Amino acid sequence: MSSPFISISSEYAVAREAFNSARGESATSQPLTGLRLAVKDLFHMAGLPTAAGNPDWLATHPLPKKTNSTVDTLLDAGAQFVGKTITDELAYSLHGQNKHYPTLLNPAAPAHIPGGSSSGSAVAVTENLADIGLGTDTGGSIRVPASYQGLWGLRTTHGAISCDNMVPLAPAFDTVGWMTRDLSTLEAVAQVCLNQEHQRPGATEVKLGVAEGLFKQVAHKHLCRDWLDQLPKHTTLSQVTLSALPSSALDLEALATANTFRILQGAEIWQQHGNWIDAHHPDIANDIMLRLNWCKTITSSDIQSAKAQQQVIINHLDSLFAEIDILVIPTTPGVAPRCDADDDTLAKDRNTLLGFTALAGLAGLPQLHLPLFTLHNAPCGLSLVGKKGSDLALISMAKKLANT
Repeated sequence: MSSPFISISSEYAVAREAFNSARGESATSQPLTGLRLAVKDLFHMAGLPTAAGNPDWLATHPLPKKTNSTVDTLLDAGAQFVGKTITDELAYSLHGQNKHYPTLLNPAAPAHIPGGSSSGSAVAVTENLADIGLGTDTGGSIRVPASYQGLWGLRTTHGAISCDNMVPLAPAFDTVGWMTRDLSTLEAVAQVCLNQEHQRPGATEVKLGVAEGLFKQVAHKHLCRDWLDQLPKHTTLSQVTLSALPSSALDLEALATANTFRILQGAEIWQQHGNWIDAHHPDIANDIMLRLNWCKTITSSDIQSAKAQQQVIINHLDSLFAEIDILVIPTTPGVAPRCDADDDTLAKDRNTLLGFTALAGLAGLPQLHLPLFTLHNAPCGLSLVGKKGSDLALISMAKKLANT
C-alpha cells in the first residue's frame, strides 16, 4: 500500500526530523501526549516545504518561515508530528487522487477511492500511522474522506479556528478540521483547538431535526432509517427529541445548494490562484484544470446571483434552527465510488455529493460525521450539523448517540 506521506526528496525527512528536534520533548502531562499527528500538505510548518499537492507550486514558492497556529497548538499540547500528507492538487477535489504521487488506496475499502482532499491525513489515520489527521474542509474535504474511510471527522464552524500560514482554497469557506479513529480522540483535539468562550453551551433538552427527504435519496437509507428508528427506545436519550422534517423542508435541488456553492467557491479559487496559474501554467490533472478554467469564466453577475441565493439558503437554515437544535443529514450519498469508475461517473458523483456538503459550507456551520454503517463492505454514515459555535455540543451529542 502506498504511503500517505509526501516524499519530495530525502531532504524532506531530514527537515522533518529537524522540525521535531526544534520542538523538543513534550511534557507527559499534556492532553495530547502520545498521539501522532499527520498534517495535510497545505499547512505551513517552518523549515518544511509546502507543495499543496503540486510540484509546480512547490517550485514557485519559498520555504515557509512560520508554522500554522493550529499545528503549533497541537504540538504544544503534546501531539507528535509524524509527517505531512498527500492532498489533492490545491485541495480542489473530493476524490483523493493526485497524479503526482503514487495512488492512495482506501484502507477501509480497497476497491473504493479514499476521498479528498484531506486524503493523505485520512489514510494515515485509517492505517494507524497517525492518531490525528489534520486537514481542511472547504467543500467537504474532511467529511467526505471520513465517510469513505469510516472515521470520525469534524468540519469546524467557519472562522472558529484561524486559517493562518496555510495555502488557501476559498477563504470564505475554508475551515480547519480533523479525523480520528475514535470519538474520544476527536473530542480531545477539539478541547485543545476550539476557544470554549466562543462555543454555545449545550442544551439540557435537545431536539434533533431529521432530514427525511435527504435520507430517502441515499444508498444507505435503510441502515440510517433502522438506526434512527431505534433511538427513541434508549432511555439514555430521554432528553433528546427526534423531529422528522418533511422533504420540502430541505430540498437541495430547489435551494440550488451545489450550484450556488460551486460558483462562489470557484470565484474565490480563481481570485486566490488565477494569477499564479496564468503566470506558471502548472501541470495539473485534467479534471481539476477543467474546473479551474471554468472558474476563470465566472462573471460578476454570476457571483451576485449566487450570493443572493446563498442568503436564501442561510435564511432557510436559520428558520429550521429556530425550531431544532441539531440537523441530522446523510454525510454523503453512499459509499465511496469504486477505483475503476470512469471520469463521467466521478464527475456526476462530485456534483451530487456537493449538494449535501454545501449546506454547512454556505452557512459556515459545523458538521460532525459519525461512522456508523457499512454497506457492501465499505463505510458510510451520517452527520450532525449545528448552529455556529456548537462544535463541542455536536461532539457531546455524538457521545450520547454512539452509546445507543
